Amino acid sequence: MAQEHTVKAFDEDITRLRGLIAEMGGLAEVSLAEAMEALVKGNSELAKGVIARDKRIDALEAEVDKLAIRVIALRAPMADDLREVIAALKIAGVVERIGDYAKNIAKSTDKIEHRKKFDPLTLIPAMAEVAGEMVHDVMTAFAARDAALATEIVARDDKVDAFYNSIFRNLVSHMIENPTSISSAAELLFVARNIERIGDHATNVAEMVHYAATGSYLTDREDTTGA
Repeated sequence: MAQEHTVKAFDEDITRLRGLIAEMGGLAEVSLAEAMEALVKGNSELAKGVIARDKRIDALEAEVDKLAIRVIALRAPMADDLREVIAALKIAGVVERIGDYAKNIAKSTDKIEHRKKFDPLTLIPAMAEVAGEMVHDVMTAFAARDAALATEIVARDDKVDAFYNSIFRNLVSHMIENPTSISSAAELLFVARNIERIGDHATNVAEMVHYAATGSYLTDREDTTGA
């Protein structure tokens, strides 16, 4: 009976961990979308909302940390269960960073001049859309323990990197041709870099999801396939 109670309590803790991670991911995804909308439209109030939301994401990460440590200390999980708890602990830290990058983008909202005439600004939302889809899908993969989806998400990071390289070249050319716009172009380059980092972090989460679900690292799987 005591064993049954322990198993039930552990299951409840795992469910709670998953719920906290899902909430963090949802907030980070919304923050990225709203940060981009604020940037494109010059909406300072929307940007302030994104910045304020980051405190909630930070608080959720702290809650995940405490719960995960408590589960390890009290439940002594093993094998698959331990991998899931450790993955949740690591993923929370990565999602918190995604929230930080969205906050950084929001902070750039008031630093872009002549927004309607600034052609490079039209390129960045497409890049953010790909990164946002990666964040959304990787949280789905985590919830479903879907190793196949996690693998597919990792492959998508190349598209984000290609966007970044293209935007970098475009912005450098724009700065050379329009010296008065150097400050705004540099700020957009900062935004693009933050989006590129979001893609990297979504990839990191996907790798953790794959490990939690299968017990093997994606690099190990690829090496084995190529052998």
